[in-house]
Amino acid sequence: MARSKLIVILGPTSSGKSALAIQLARKFKGEIISADSRQVYKGMDIGTGKVSKKEQKLVLHHLLDVASPKKQFTVAHFKPLAQKAIKQILAKKKLPFLVGGTPFYIYATIDDLQIPEVQPNLKLRSKLRSKTATELFAMLKKLDPRRAKNIDRHNPHRLIRAIEIIKATGLPVPLFRHPEFISGSQDQIPKQVRNDVLILGIQKSPEELRKLIDKRLKQRLNAGMIAEVKGLLSAKGGSASGGKNKISHKRLQAMGLEYRFVSLYLQGKLTYNQMVEQLKHAIHKFSKRQMTWFKTDSRIKWIKNHKQAEKLVRQYLARDN
Repeated sequence: MARSKLIVILGPTSSGKSALAIQLARKFKGEIISADSRQVYKGMDIGTGKVSKKEQKLVLHHLLDVASPKKQFTVAHFKPLAQKAIKQILAKKKLPFLVGGTPFYIYATIDDLQIPEVQPNLKLRSKLRSKTATELFAMLKKLDPRRAKNIDRHNPHRLIRAIEIIKATGLPVPLFRHPEFISGSQDQIPKQVRNDVLILGIQKSPEELRKLIDKRLKQRLNAGMIAEVKGLLSAKGGSASGGKNKISHKRLQAMGLEYRFVSLYLQGKLTYNQMVEQLKHAIHKFSKRQMTWFKTDSRIKWIKNHKQAEKLVRQYLARDN
């Protein structure tokens, strides 16, 4: 195996990335690096779709449970950790698999994107936290219409961070996309684009993906997702955290999707049925945003099943050997 080989497995939520990654990593003597912006947090397992302890024993996973949910963990934290993990896996003569659905994390790692070094502005954050998500989104839309088009308009944390970057730099928020699709001098240009990476994208029809999303949400609810959120809010703070990860409803809502809507339900702001239906709708919209990102990268080889993926991996590993 060539020293610098790297395989990325990406795709929309619920498409089966983790299962495919485990199959391929076992087949080709690899280790997995999670590229998921919420699976880095301790105690957030069911709601993020984190692989089970049993699955983690099948293949070594990196960058799971590396941060407290009380603290903000960003792409600036993730990138050096992921790049270090890749080097460590290669040093063991094993094959690294970078797996996830968070575009920021994936492209920052493989294309060595230079993240804006904007320090937290506590005074500005305090002022912005008094605003609703709707007010923050309107503010961002006025400052940077382009960033407003692809941000989660219901996530106060991301909205505040985007506004913070604009206020500090006086420039639009950089778009982390592949350079051949970038126009305009203010876009984020990768320092070095990797040409030795195989990027596999799991392809599902909109109808199939919708069914998978709805099925997975039902499974998570049955598995105890609401109890998990209660644990994060309680003095126990989650079974694995010993109370250290107790967080507020406000922080949970900043996590988005499952945590946001379960938090609203637990506060009595939504009925159970309203929570489920609104969460389904939000996840469907989220998957569409993911695909909007991924469709801009012509390097992705879209696959429909395990056999296609295995064939491409074999061909990739045979190159330069």
